[in-house]
Amino acid sequence: MVHIKKRPSDIPSIEDVARLAGVSITTVSRVINKATSVKEKNRVKVLDAVKQLKFQPSIFAQRLATGKTNEVALIMPRYEGIFYSFYALELIRGIGTLCEALKLDLLLHITDVRSILSVRGVGGIIFADVIGNRHQLEDALSRGIPCVVLNNYVEDLEVSCIAIDNIGGAEAAVNYLIGLGHKRIAHISGDLVTQAAAQRFEGYKSALKKKNIALSEDIIFKTDYSRGQARMAAEKLLKMPNPPTAVFVASDSMALEVMAVAKELGRLLPRDLSIVGFDDNPSGLYGPVALTTVRQPLIRMAEESVKELNRLMTEKKSKVKKIFLPAELIIRESCQPLKST
Repeated sequence: MVHIKKRPSDIPSIEDVARLAGVSITTVSRVINKATSVKEKNRVKVLDAVKQLKFQPSIFAQRLATGKTNEVALIMPRYEGIFYSFYALELIRGIGTLCEALKLDLLLHITDVRSILSVRGVGGIIFADVIGNRHQLEDALSRGIPCVVLNNYVEDLEVSCIAIDNIGGAEAAVNYLIGLGHKRIAHISGDLVTQAAAQRFEGYKSALKKKNIALSEDIIFKTDYSRGQARMAAEKLLKMPNPPTAVFVASDSMALEVMAVAKELGRLLPRDLSIVGFDDNPSGLYGPVALTTVRQPLIRMAEESVKELNRLMTEKKSKVKKIFLPAELIIRESCQPLKST
């Protein structure tokens, strides 16, 4: 038997494994990469040598040998406060956790919409929404890179996508307020350049129309999803001569800012204003009153994106999937029936 003497600080190499097993380096490589063209006795020798030496194959060497990569990129359009965003952090958490479970290496790329993506060596890409960076998605698809789009239902491209039923969620929120007797219902939208904000606005208008409630442009406030603009909208809303009795807000963080402004102006919630948000951000539980909201399954959407991308990367001639996930109204304390006057 051949014995390999090494210092404790030495890291065993593939050459050490080959020498101990009495085979060629090529045979070791084939065993490590699970090639079928290896004699059983040689495979046993190599595996025994790997165990004795506690040899850990280089992931990068394996990739070079197989021509495959387990590296996936998560592309997130850059916006202010991204690392304080419940949406962004939930996606990163969900995607990162499942990537680890599936032995996929995750590369996070916060992108300027004008930049050209460097995707060399990447096995697949998850786009966390498409906001002004559609050219990046189209470029990746033209290169044959497996792609999945999150939070945006892409109908006109052959790409897998996983989106939330924003219209249905918004309709459920407004219908709930209407059911409580409210008719003058304001809306504070997100950035309408995003599909999610545009669809929530559409759901708001649709619910009013179905109940024959006229749309009042003076109580619709279009923002960029920031708490600063939500504050300005809330101040205008609450200082109106005939203020709305309820408001549907396109995100929980903005809804919490509306609550803060209402409290500063001496309004009681929900007596003076009923509020519904969107997201189901845990911080909504710790406002002046617990926030009624629409829950979107962000972790599920994140996990589904990794599963779908892994399928596209491993299956030959795989067909794309377009998945719609439901939203759910979560009733808490921030709404009450309108008192008749």
